[in-house]
Amino acid sequence: MHKNLTISASLGVVTILLGAFGAHALSKSLTIEGINSFETAVLYQMFHVIVLLFVNTYKGFSFKQQNRISVLFFLGILFFSGSIYVIQLAGVSAKTIWFITPLGGLFFILGWLVMAFSFSKRNQQ
Repeated sequence: MHKNLTISASLGVVTILLGAFGAHALSKSLTIEGINSFETAVLYQMFHVIVLLFVNTYKGFSFKQQNRISVLFFLGILFFSGSIYVIQLAGVSAKTIWFITPLGGLFFILGWLVMAFSFSKRNQQ
């Protein structure tokens, strides 16, 4: 559990740094669409970092449930937000890695479904 919290807090720091970088340094190098895309990646990352902190401190989840949800959200951040960062910062064509961003979205969805199932299972006990 402590490893998940450490990773989550570290991702929080990275989120703030990327958000500040995006707000101050990218306005001259990206289009409005590019900035909007970058901001979406930062928002999704921050939302999921906050949820990760909840998941890993909530006493109603087993260690196994916390890990499953955490891994899915970590992968979601990596693939969804990470692919957008690569597209916007490294100039990689979205056509080249088109499948990565939706794969990250799928990991987010699966994480939320596992969390919902875990809550449902807990309420049945």
